[in-house]
Amino acid sequence: MERIVTGETNDIPHHVSRRLFIGGSVAAVAALSPTAAAAAAQASPLARASGATGLKAGAGKAPITITSAMLPSSDGFTMVHDDLYVRILLLENDSRRYAIIVLDTTSVNDPNALSGMRAIAKKVAGVAVADTMITVTHNFSSPHLNGTAGLTGAELTKAKLYLDAVLTATTTAVTDAVKALRAARVGYGTGKADVNVNRNVLTADGWWLGTGEEGPSDKSVRVTRIDALDGSPISILINYNVQSSVMMESVMTNGALPITADLAGAAVAHVEQQYGNGVVPIWLVGACGDQAPAFRSLRYTIDKNKKWSTIDAHDAGWLLLTVQGERLGTEVVRVAQAIDTATENAGSTLRLLTGSFTATEVTQSATNQAPTTDDTFTPGGTAAVPIWVFQVGDGVFVGLEPELSTNTALAIARYSPFKHTNVISMFEGGAKNMPEAWDYDDITYEALDSFYAKGTAETAVTKSGQLSNSMRS
Repeated sequence: MERIVTGETNDIPHHVSRRLFIGGSVAAVAALSPTAAAAAAQASPLARASGATGLKAGAGKAPITITSAMLPSSDGFTMVHDDLYVRILLLENDSRRYAIIVLDTTSVNDPNALSGMRAIAKKVAGVAVADTMITVTHNFSSPHLNGTAGLTGAELTKAKLYLDAVLTATTTAVTDAVKALRAARVGYGTGKADVNVNRNVLTADGWWLGTGEEGPSDKSVRVTRIDALDGSPISILINYNVQSSVMMESVMTNGALPITADLAGAAVAHVEQQYGNGVVPIWLVGACGDQAPAFRSLRYTIDKNKKWSTIDAHDAGWLLLTVQGERLGTEVVRVAQAIDTATENAGSTLRLLTGSFTATEVTQSATNQAPTTDDTFTPGGTAAVPIWVFQVGDGVFVGLEPELSTNTALAIARYSPFKHTNVISMFEGGAKNMPEAWDYDDITYEALDSFYAKGTAETAVTKSGQLSNSMRS
């Protein structure tokens, strides 16, 4: 990975929107790091390429086998409604391989899980540790991967079994991707799907969660189609701004709390049904900090006096999930069908740059359990904010750890020099919300659920822009 040294930039416009501004005093300092050696230098015999040039791609998937011995999980799940998956995309050019691994889970806080998946990608596929990108679908109806620290007895056993199941699925998915690796071409397209909604609503007690129709919400569906040279699809990447939380915390009429791949899984399943099992659709979650599905099973409601409450649809929630997944999946298929990789081939360039900056951490006097109009954000400590920029032909994928807000993601894409820019939250297992400045002024849920100081999101836009623009210099 190349080392790019950046300073403050004056060529990025300061105005983004009425709620997001860039510039002024930047508290963070760029600290960009180089990658490890090229993947080819560490490749296993199985993975070594023949030396042919040009783009190659292979994709694989495998279900995470959740047994009764793992239930109820530490998150309270009691049954499996539909499978969670590990999906992987391998991309190669000039014998250097890159991997994108995506898990159907909320987040990954277990370093053993991250290192274990990277070790598998290196051993089975010859992908260097630094060239393996890991992200999640940000699905709230699945067990967390929080590690085993502090656990004892049955809970420790369940955590170990679940990690083993994730790593086993990763091995299968990577192995299948290596077997499927072949010459490829790539194309991009964009559509619209009205499935997401801003979740910030003004209540009598302050800003809270709900259906915020007036708030910013980007309905864009960004689709990347990767084909074999005969035109058959290998993988379809889906970048959309929404949490997978249709069934989040919804309890069934029999008292069960089900595991499901939720909205991301439903959309991916619809695409799979259209193209068959040989195609591996992959969900890349976009701005999810302030975006929820328009219809949730356990939903927040606001009355005429702006008081909030929740209502659970229980088993009826599955229809909400099916309809929204189908609606989103249908638009993905429509866009994918319009992409002709033979004429719209975006080229074979693969390039990965990483950077980071240092942000101030804060603590809140209030909690994220209820709305408030009175809170104090106290600075204390610092946090590194890593950034990944992965170029695939004429498109680029910009990844950050935290849950990004809509205006932040829009600004990152706006200042990218690439025509096709996918902005991805929850890289490297994910992190808490990275709110915009207005979230702190109005004390939204995102501000109450974050440890980043005011201004961090605006700095992330600047640093992402510097990194992506450096690819064109």
